[in-house]
Amino acid sequence: MLTLMAALAVVVVVGVGFRKAGASLVWYDEIASILLAWLTYYGAALAALHRAHIGMPTFVARLQGVPRAAVILIAEACTLTFFVVLAWAGVRVLSVLGGTSLTSLPWMPMSVAQSVIPIGAVLFIIAQLVSLPDVLRGTTQEPVDGEDDEGAPPAGAAAQEVAT
Repeated sequence: MLTLMAALAVVVVVGVGFRKAGASLVWYDEIASILLAWLTYYGAALAALHRAHIGMPTFVARLQGVPRAAVILIAEACTLTFFVVLAWAGVRVLSVLGGTSLTSLPWMPMSVAQSVIPIGAVLFIIAQLVSLPDVLRGTTQEPVDGEDDEGAPPAGAAAQEVAT
């Protein structure tokens, strides 16, 4: 992720610099867009591994037993179904793009740029499956407002409570 962010930053700074100098790079816009897409897809997979996507953690945390497991499994089934379809569609896109190349860099196959779709979807699926046992056990939760990742109040909160 850090490499992608750094590459995107370098491409943008170089592209802006050349544009200000009056010698715009023909490949800048296309490569910056591709890097942003890669950053988005791979970042989403990383966020899925840490269960950092939008959800209803407070609702799920209040459920117990079978209802809790049912809600989690239904949500997982919907998420996994979506990403299986996305991976399948991504592979189809790659087969359609076949021998095409980038407009600004004809030596680079379009399939390299678009490979992020099926790869990102598969990584998301793997991340969801790897973290599912922790979610079912209830050991992975988003922090409640005013708490850190361990479920404890922020570092200075105890001193504030003593003082009041």
